[in-house]
Amino acid sequence: MEVTNRYTVIKHHINGAPEESDFELKPETLTLSIEPGKKEMIVKNLYISMDPFQINRMKDRSSSYEPIKYSGSLIPGEAIYGPGVGKVVVSDNPEFKKDDIVSGYLSWGEYTRTKPEYQLTKVDTMGLPLSYHSGVLGVSGFTAYAGFFDVCKPKKGEKVFVSSASGSVGNLVGQYAKLFGCYVVGCAGSKAKVDLLKEKLGFDEAFNYKEETDLKSALKRYFPDGIDMYFDNVGGKMLEAAIENMNTFGRVAVCGVISEYTNQDKRAGPSMVDVVYRRLTIRGFLIPDHMHIYNDFFSTTVNYLKNGKIQVLEDISHGVESIPSAFVSLFRGSNVGKKMVQIADD
Repeated sequence: MEVTNRYTVIKHHINGAPEESDFELKPETLTLSIEPGKKEMIVKNLYISMDPFQINRMKDRSSSYEPIKYSGSLIPGEAIYGPGVGKVVVSDNPEFKKDDIVSGYLSWGEYTRTKPEYQLTKVDTMGLPLSYHSGVLGVSGFTAYAGFFDVCKPKKGEKVFVSSASGSVGNLVGQYAKLFGCYVVGCAGSKAKVDLLKEKLGFDEAFNYKEETDLKSALKRYFPDGIDMYFDNVGGKMLEAAIENMNTFGRVAVCGVISEYTNQDKRAGPSMVDVVYRRLTIRGFLIPDHMHIYNDFFSTTVNYLKNGKIQVLEDISHGVESIPSAFVSLFRGSNVGKKMVQIADD
């Protein structure tokens, strides 16, 4: 049996802010069979995660290429891969059978032909929506959990600042922090997002950074006694302002620097004098380094979800043709919570 598989590619390298015109949808004929002995599978993609880090892979040159395999350079015209959830259609892998639900790196398309090194895992939905495994129980959720608990190493009662707090990772960091017993302030880019942080997610305070002419003074206003932990999703001027307001032995978890991904002029220049004399720890992190706490993350988060302690924010587009606009929206601030694309119902 043959099917048409449509998948998304970049037309050329992208060195600035992405536009929908930078992408195209390519069709291919896919035979739904596997040559015996190759241990490959064909997966029907159901949900594909949209993640800002992918823009670094789309550039003609990025320092992200070398340190870790999944951040390597993309070749124009070739399939893009990222986190997702799908359903096994055909399997020559003894660990998987037809109709298994799996998560892992899948193509930005309708189907993925996988190899053993793709390291897919079976998904037990446990009665929760399947989309959760592309968000709160997927890479975004684990990033939030690992960054907060394993990098920041919080103590109850400490003061936490989260940038891009209505995004896929930031909103969960704030919720984990509140559940742990911290004081939490987040920033976002609109009044609606600020209201959501305070009224739905339980942040102690939140502010619209676009309305602040002096970020350092704004943070001083919200943290008169200083910041103990800063979860950084944006870099740039916000990082500079946070460093100036950190307490002695404060910790900064650098998850992402989205303000710098498409504009190198916004690179941060925090005061290293503050870093030295306040004895600050600034640490970038990637989740493969934190797999030792994955089981804790998963069991804790599932428990929170089943007991209604975590609010799930999802922003779902539909159809493979919506992938370019969904990805571009990440850099225009129009998404709320986890941005993903639902490729198929089943």
